[in-house]
Amino acid sequence: AAELKDARLYTQGQVRPEGDSCPLCTLPIPMPLNQYSKLMPCCTTRVCFGCTWAVEKRGMPDCAFCRTPRSEAIVSHLSKVQARVDAKDPEATNYLAELHYFGFEGLDKDLPRANELWRQAAELGSTEANYSLGNRYCAGEGVEMNAAKALQFYEVAACLGHVESRHNIGSIELTVGKCQRAVKHFMISAKMGFGPSLTMIERLFAAGVASEEQYAEAKKGYEDAQEEMASPERDEAYKIFVRDYEGYTR
Repeated sequence: AAELKDARLYTQGQVRPEGDSCPLCTLPIPMPLNQYSKLMPCCTTRVCFGCTWAVEKRGMPDCAFCRTPRSEAIVSHLSKVQARVDAKDPEATNYLAELHYFGFEGLDKDLPRANELWRQAAELGSTEANYSLGNRYCAGEGVEMNAAKALQFYEVAACLGHVESRHNIGSIELTVGKCQRAVKHFMISAKMGFGPSLTMIERLFAAGVASEEQYAEAKKGYEDAQEEMASPERDEAYKIFVRDYEGYTR
């Protein structure tokens, strides 16, 4: 059973989920998603800053995806999100959980409510919700700290292609001394374009844990992933909207 689980864990989730790509330019969005894109509240669709900036430059300030007027989106924002939550939309449910967690959009910070919504979103199939629940159990936020449960949520998300979850699994494996398992996970997430994972492979290579071939493979995969995410429109937008932006590979 353990071997079958490992086989599934190491073979699934090596392609990022559809929601990680901008629906307008169809390019994968750099990570973390919240830093390089915007979730449109009117339609709960994530659009990269390159496309939102391109639309705004054309004098079209409305939603870049569904064209809902900005004024209407602001007024009916939460009611539209709640309607989607009531319809069991996993991304809307995850989004409302984030609003409660951070206390955005006039809502009070409410960790128990956020965790409840994340559980609902996870059951509906939200990759991000599984990742967030993993983080809560890892840190003991609103729940009793439980590394085993955190790992379970990270594994579900990783098998669905969630890159940060894959990296976190590698970090947990490394912490408990399972270095070769950690290398496997860092290799996968590095080749999907996650900089911190490539950094870990570099360190493990320097420590004699990862091989030169593994480091070269991870570096090549990372560079290919970064190239796939790049566009002139994004580079222009990120220089404006992303704090301390110095390029994808910083």
